[in-house]
Amino acid sequence: MSGHSKWAQIKRKKGVADVKKGAMFTRLGREIAIAAREGGGDPNANFALRLAVDKARASNMPKDNIERAIKRGTGELSEGGALEEVMYEGYGPGSTALLVQVLTDNRNRAASELRHIFTRSGGNMASSNAVAWMFEKKGVVTLEAGKTDPDELALQVIDAGADDVKVDGNLVEAYVAPEQLKSLREELEKRHIPFTSAELAWIAKTPAEVSDEAAIQTMKLMEAIEELDDVQKVHTNLDISDEVMAKYEGAREHA
Repeated sequence: MSGHSKWAQIKRKKGVADVKKGAMFTRLGREIAIAAREGGGDPNANFALRLAVDKARASNMPKDNIERAIKRGTGELSEGGALEEVMYEGYGPGSTALLVQVLTDNRNRAASELRHIFTRSGGNMASSNAVAWMFEKKGVVTLEAGKTDPDELALQVIDAGADDVKVDGNLVEAYVAPEQLKSLREELEKRHIPFTSAELAWIAKTPAEVSDEAAIQTMKLMEAIEELDDVQKVHTNLDISDEVMAKYEGAREHA
């Protein structure tokens, strides 16, 4: 399966995105604020806000925090500086490509912190569109098969409107054009087909295969990047095999 789904699995298992709970809530709050700023404060009328709020609730973010973030986005609260969305690009070990989504009130600070981590980890920052062309924006829905046959679940998701699906063990990942994510999610809900996440993500057009050592170094770089408060998501074209995934998780357990 893609590096996107493998990395998501690792984060769910190890809590990479929850290293600092306060930082995680800050990150989620910024995502909610941006969605509310661009599409209004009603999750029922603003699908991007609905996705952000659902993600926050799944991470046990307090209701008051969610409501405050919405009000910040709509301008009802003026706390904090103005948020700016920035996409940074870079290369990891083995020339793997990385896209880093940032929401920050200080672009210079965010760029400086990222550059430091890239350099320290054997990678380097890249100019605009140096690697972005290797990715395409997709709506991604992840489902866990549970007691259902994964291949049968994949067929059900295709019937619900998915353009493409990938099966990896017990996981099924469905892809649609960004503007079709809302309708696919609603159709799955209508058919009572549970899913673990629905999001917009940058998916690599062609996964990059590198040595196990370079792959593990890239994943360590991604983990370090995701610990930065300003970073929302990291996307990679790294092809993460089951063997590399096991090695990485083993190394983290013994760190």
